[in-house]
This record gives sequence, C-alpha cells and structure tokens, in this order.
Amino acid sequence: MDYEASLDRAMDSVPDLDTGDSRLDVPDAEAQKDGAFTRLVNLGRVADALSREPEHLHRVIQRELGTNGQFGDDRARYNGSFSSDDFGTAIDGYIEEFVTCSECGLPDTRLEMEGRTRMLRCEACGAFRPVAKNTGSQQSSQQPDVEEGRTYEVKITGTGRKGDGVAEKGKYTIFVPGAQEGDVVDAYIENISGTLAFARLA
Repeated sequence: MDYEASLDRAMDSVPDLDTGDSRLDVPDAEAQKDGAFTRLVNLGRVADALSREPEHLHRVIQRELGTNGQFGDDRARYNGSFSSDDFGTAIDGYIEEFVTCSECGLPDTRLEMEGRTRMLRCEACGAFRPVAKNTGSQQSSQQPDVEEGRTYEVKITGTGRKGDGVAEKGKYTIFVPGAQEGDVVDAYIENISGTLAFARLA
C-alpha cells in the first residue's frame, strides 16, 4: 500500500471534530410570564439537549439571573420578570462553564464529582478541569436596582392578584397598594424578598 493510500485510510478513520456550537442542537428558551414570576417552560428539553440534569441547570440559571425559583416536572419558575433572551444568555453561560471543553471546544463532556469539587471531563480530548465559577465578587460590587428604605419613581404596568399596582425596575417586581395601571408614582420600598419588593405610596 503506497503512502497516499495509507494517508487516505488514516484520514477516513479520524472522527469528524466539528466546533462545539455545531455539535449542539439546543432549543431556544421559552419564557412565560406568570404574575410576579416567569416560567421557563422547556427547561427539561434544554437539559436533555445538553445531557445534563435539569435541576442542576435550574440552579445555575438562578445564579446567573440573581434570583430564586422553584423546579418541578421539568419546568422551572423564577421570581421576577425575565425574557427568553435573559434565559438564553443564562443558558449560554451554563454551556460555556459546564458543557464545553476549554481545551478542544467540543461538548463531548460529562460532569463528575472528585471529593467536594465538581469536575468537567472531556471524552474527546481527555481534558479534566474543575468547574467553580466565581460570580459573587462582580455582582456584589454592583449597586442593586432597588433598596429598602428608598423611594423610586415607577410606572405601574400591571395589577397583582390582590389588586395592588405592579411595576418593574431592573430584575425587581414592585407591588404598590393603591396604585392603578398606567399611574406614575413615587414608591417607598418597605420590604424586599428575593426579587419581589413591597412598597407604599410616598
């Protein structure tokens, strides 16, 4: 067998290594507003496409969005108002940290625990690295959109279940008793719970 034939045979036996993005077929995030919450209705399908546990994906999305939420039946609900693009950005961050190999760029990876450290092992190139993303320092240095004891001018864009006016400011949903949809009011923030803020007319 001559050199050219040997080379062709060897090349035929090499697996096709596409880029990481082309190897993943991830459905677009589907957001659905639910009062003071937003549902990610297809979280289970997204997790399946990434070959990851949906509950782990849910926890990371909470961290990326800076909010709390609930998970069940392959669906997730998050406190606050978020768009499909917001969820898409959070999922992209998840893929970069917990799916894509930092060495070869392929998604052929699996998560493993080594002691108390979560590790990402690439089955394509053999790379093995910890996945401990540090997001706290940057977030803690940013000024929050809403703070207790402060007054903000907000536009009431909806009505809550108890008839309270509802406004949005950054990631926060603000409930203002006595305000009506369409009003622009000064809201004094009395209490904050997660991304929900409870105010009174100032």
